[in-house]
Amino acid sequence: MSSRPGRSEQEPASGTSRRRFLGALAQAAVSVTAVGAAACGADPAPVSATAPTAARPRAARPRGARPLFLGTYTSAPGGGSGIGLASYDPTTGRITATGTVSGVGDPSFLALHPTGRTLYAVNEQQTGGVVAVRLSPDGHHRVLGTRGTGGAGPCHLSVHPSGRWLFSANYGSGSVAVHPVDTTGALGARTDLVTHSTPPPGPGQRGPHAHQIITSPDGGHLLAVDLGTDTVYTYRLDTSRGTLARLSYAALRPGAGPRHLTFHPSGRHAYLANEVDNTVVVCGYDPATGRLTPGTPQPTGTGPGTNYPAQLAVTGDGRFAFLANRGHNSLTRYAIEAGGSRLRLLDTVPVGGDFPRHIALSPGQDLLFAANQRSGTVTVFHVDPASGELTSAGRPFSSPVAVCALPL
Repeated sequence: MSSRPGRSEQEPASGTSRRRFLGALAQAAVSVTAVGAAACGADPAPVSATAPTAARPRAARPRGARPLFLGTYTSAPGGGSGIGLASYDPTTGRITATGTVSGVGDPSFLALHPTGRTLYAVNEQQTGGVVAVRLSPDGHHRVLGTRGTGGAGPCHLSVHPSGRWLFSANYGSGSVAVHPVDTTGALGARTDLVTHSTPPPGPGQRGPHAHQIITSPDGGHLLAVDLGTDTVYTYRLDTSRGTLARLSYAALRPGAGPRHLTFHPSGRHAYLANEVDNTVVVCGYDPATGRLTPGTPQPTGTGPGTNYPAQLAVTGDGRFAFLANRGHNSLTRYAIEAGGSRLRLLDTVPVGGDFPRHIALSPGQDLLFAANQRSGTVTVFHVDPASGELTSAGRPFSSPVAVCALPL
């Protein structure tokens, strides 16, 4: 790619296709193909526990190992067949494949219920959906059902801290959706769908592209990041009806292409990865109003070449932040200073794969996982608690079109 995505001459008519164009495995973007009847339609019926979408374990989890869930594109050349199941050694970081939750179409992003008993995945397809998977200690997980998101190409989801609501972001149609979660972890019919109609699209964009929706650390607000409108929206959730009311929005500079927001543990600052202009921004956050205030864009440390920042991960002690760089194929390390209000660039290290789409820290904060889309690998790094320095944990783990890694 000689120029950045998002330019008018590059962006296809479908926002979902543009996302696939970014991550194509040296091939043309593929059309989205629905996988399984449960992934199609407005609100399909829950999948039976006896359906072929149950997990099919290949190997037992090694003793002492922790579970790892992997997202993929099932409709991409060389893609997976559903949600990948693996385990990792919490000391060495070594990954072992254990099976697949098959029949889940294009599960490109994953999230866990606060109880740890239910996993959720998007169906990043033209007719978008969200899927609930009941987790079992013996590895025989079962799909509870799929619900339509009301939009195209959902690429992100998150669960409200109460565990009662699931939120999803439809990239292709620029909308965010709300689904209720019952006591079993299953999803109910959609209670709200909000399309980002203002402000108008940024330079080179044909419409809104919702990329993320998360609950603020104070639990009182929802923040939705939209790449197409260069905006982060703040909503309040009506917890009795499951509806969203917009309170404010924060505008980034035109053409920034904001993709992913990550909060500091203090809840007073957040860090925004801008995909299109290759920058990061420190934002102030007011818990009382939910208002986000972006600061000055900062460099990613990747130099003048083509690079598309994916996301930031922040350590639990609030001392370090790491940025995944697609194109430069590296991880940038920042020191977090002044109570979270400042990022100081320390260095970049090779990620050991091609196109790191997603990164995640282990619960112990001593391992970092990177899902590398184009190389179809997951790479693991040891994190030094004193310096934040990253050290490779060994050879990459092969995972078809790896686009999300969720270590538990």
